[in-house]
Amino acid sequence: MDDLVARIQRAGYGIAEGEADLVIQRLSDSNDAMRLEKALLKLEGVTDAQVNFASERARVSYIPTIVSQADIRRVVQTAGFETVEAAGEFEDVERKAREEEIRQQRHLLIIGLIFTVPLFLLSMGRDFGLLPMALAHAEWLDWVMFALATPVQFYVGWQYYVGAYKALSNRTANMDVLIAMGSSAAYFYSIPVMLGLLPTHHVYFETGAVIITLIRLGKYLEARAKGQTSEAIKKLMGLRAKSARIIRVGLEMDVPVDEVRTGDIVIVRPGEKIPVDGVVIDGRSAVDESMLTGESLPVEKKPGDPVIGATLNKLGSLKFEATKVGRESALAQIIRLVEEAQGSKAPIQKLADQVSAIFVPVVIAIALFTFLIWYFLIPAPLDPGMTQFTRALINMVAVLVIACPCAMGLATPTAVMVGAGKGAELGILLKSGEALERAGRITTVVLDKTGTITRGQPSVTDIVMEMNLAPVTDRGGVEQGLLLDENELLRLAASVEKDSEHPLGEAIVASAGDRGLILSPVSGFRAEVGYGVEAEVDGQKVLVGNVRMMTNRG
Repeated sequence: MDDLVARIQRAGYGIAEGEADLVIQRLSDSNDAMRLEKALLKLEGVTDAQVNFASERARVSYIPTIVSQADIRRVVQTAGFETVEAAGEFEDVERKAREEEIRQQRHLLIIGLIFTVPLFLLSMGRDFGLLPMALAHAEWLDWVMFALATPVQFYVGWQYYVGAYKALSNRTANMDVLIAMGSSAAYFYSIPVMLGLLPTHHVYFETGAVIITLIRLGKYLEARAKGQTSEAIKKLMGLRAKSARIIRVGLEMDVPVDEVRTGDIVIVRPGEKIPVDGVVIDGRSAVDESMLTGESLPVEKKPGDPVIGATLNKLGSLKFEATKVGRESALAQIIRLVEEAQGSKAPIQKLADQVSAIFVPVVIAIALFTFLIWYFLIPAPLDPGMTQFTRALINMVAVLVIACPCAMGLATPTAVMVGAGKGAELGILLKSGEALERAGRITTVVLDKTGTITRGQPSVTDIVMEMNLAPVTDRGGVEQGLLLDENELLRLAASVEKDSEHPLGEAIVASAGDRGLILSPVSGFRAEVGYGVEAEVDGQKVLVGNVRMMTNRG
């Protein structure tokens, strides 16, 4: 299939491809992700597949005329995993799945602790002589330990048995295989000891329970870490407007932003967020686009100018035609870029995946080799309560559970997710995990505008005045005997700007507040988009604006 696609592309033609974005559940480790990736690539019609363990997302490119999304989901389920389609660009399916996973892991961890803690105390208390003699040698104590260990083994740890079975049925091995083998060896060895079928009298029920509970604690912390890495996506999603005011069949109505269609006429009033991308057809205003461009000053908008969804309309009312909605909007593209960066594999992650793929089989081989060495070659233990078989078994279990590849399989993708997410929070969008990895070797950074490394918020640094500055009369003359000082000029300007939403006006008002100046009430306030503001203060008309405004007013 790949060869056929390549030939068609070399001939100068393209192939219409679809893309499925799936949330994958029940991935145990990066080995599972690689196994699922290979299974998807084997499906005829699939041209590319990427499965990320940390983000639990699968992106599959396919040819719709050959394979359907239902076929893709069927392959995922056959491989032993569950899938949810992330249908809407803003539908937070992933968040709900993560919250459910955290709740489930917390529940199982609590159940595990309830049974494991008393089991561990009884076992260690007996081993170290801390229990009363009558209790330590009671025949029923082993049965109590058995009763405490069984719920942990088959309820708290059932997921590992299921995962191990699915992995082995697909002729592979993952972390679940290690956990199931290690905990089961200790548990099932202890049952014949408890029944008196073996010469030793020491049971190891607590070993399997402690293994499962500690792994469950790690899974709970892992689930929380995965949830925290998607905070950047949540914050980006929170930027968009929840509803839009549109005109349909001559009527003005409020609808959810997801129901806005291309070609709809949208109305935005001052102080409201622009719901979707579009082109202004009526009205003038200034729009705060800092969330996209980093520029602190509002951008003037007039008929024919483009507006971007999630930006803030500051001054006048606008009427515009929606041109890009849903997945096509600028914000949706940004979210998609961040998701792709979080889900992409850096070169170091690909290396870690390759190591993880052979890690589990190698660990199992080493564990079996450890058992054989301790059973056949090491002298018998001096402790009468421990047989050669018991000691060899304990050492084999130790190798199985200590060599868990979770850290290696999770650390690299989590680092990429956290890095890409943190960058998005700070306004830096990363195209891929490889770009993030290579960023560590950057020696020179070139920045093209102010606001990139500064606060992005204007402030008054200096007040420059002409000598003998005085108010101007209505006829253009100067009022004699009324010279303005720096504080009076700032007070007048701030009095007018206190009703303005322009960042420069807010900076002037803040500076007056820092100096403790008392502002006067104003009347006749009026804002001219792209020019400035004017109002009457203490009986005087005060204009605050740019050179164009002052030139127009003479």
